[in-house]
Amino acid sequence: MNHDLTTELQDRVRAALAAGTPLALLGHGTKSFFGRVGAGETLALSGHAGILNYQPQELVITARGGTTLAEIESALAEHGQMLPFEPPHFATDRRDATLGGTVACALSGPARPSGGAARDLVLGARVLTGRGEVLRFGGEVMKNVAGYDVSRLMVGALGTLGILLDVSLKVMPVPPVTRTAVQDCSLTEALARMNAWALKPLPITATCCDGERLWVRLSGAAQGVDEVLGRLGGERVDDALADAFWRDRVREQGHSFFAGDQPLWRVSLPPATPDLALPGRQMIEWSGSQRWLRGDAADGTTIRERVAAVGGHATLFRGGDRAGEVFHPLPDGLMRLHRQLKQSFDPGGILNPGRLYAGL
Repeated sequence: MNHDLTTELQDRVRAALAAGTPLALLGHGTKSFFGRVGAGETLALSGHAGILNYQPQELVITARGGTTLAEIESALAEHGQMLPFEPPHFATDRRDATLGGTVACALSGPARPSGGAARDLVLGARVLTGRGEVLRFGGEVMKNVAGYDVSRLMVGALGTLGILLDVSLKVMPVPPVTRTAVQDCSLTEALARMNAWALKPLPITATCCDGERLWVRLSGAAQGVDEVLGRLGGERVDDALADAFWRDRVREQGHSFFAGDQPLWRVSLPPATPDLALPGRQMIEWSGSQRWLRGDAADGTTIRERVAAVGGHATLFRGGDRAGEVFHPLPDGLMRLHRQLKQSFDPGGILNPGRLYAGL
């Protein structure tokens, strides 16, 4: 698929601005569960698709926002390359995640601590603002810093600042080998081991503990990876089974931990933070800096108070009250800054109003 709908989308935004009609941005809907309940007329974005430029030797790819992750990853795989942040697809009904939705939600997978976050890898973007203007920020090389931070503003903004028409991303070569081992241990023991490993130059690209077993993934040159794997100990996992675990059970949340109707919280903490004894069951990733929590929605205040006390934040990732504040409340100063940015990019407040925070 290769379709440029810039003109059509621009006309639709300008008409909505003139009429004061809010627009609910929609790609393939794989991330519709994320964020607060949106409002407005649906503006379909998935038709604006196609890979615009891919230079394997330059480690950069540029694609329209409606391009699927599956298409991008397939193109990269032909040249032995990958998206370093391992973004989740959350594909449903044969409809895959789009690049625009992935960047707008700023979601990263198991490799985030080693490969970087989505925000770290966005080099540039072409954006349709709520004013109906098409603006370009950043570029296609790391050295191009003109407007670089502005393109990063769009990462995680959930479309409240603008529609991502095109995005340029840094890509990386697939490691020569990847190995996984598993060890029996509790969450407390897993945190201690993760923190000890973090102090050493080890080729660890992912960690995960579900409360009973600690999974650790290493990537790099075969000799070095196998040597470290032997020193860390644990049971070596078959490569195919390990790939399925990290992809399907962790990245795509197919693990039994994620099943059920209880609210799912994502807690972000400094990695060395000890167990906070939060209410509910936990799964730990990212060497302790990302902790998933299944708990009652009524415990939200307690969760956020304990997390904030150690410099972290908590997001109601799935379930619970989606009309309430699902993201960690911002200090007054930061909220004023958010409102000023919204006013600059979308003065009419027509793009995904309320999806990020109430009133934005």
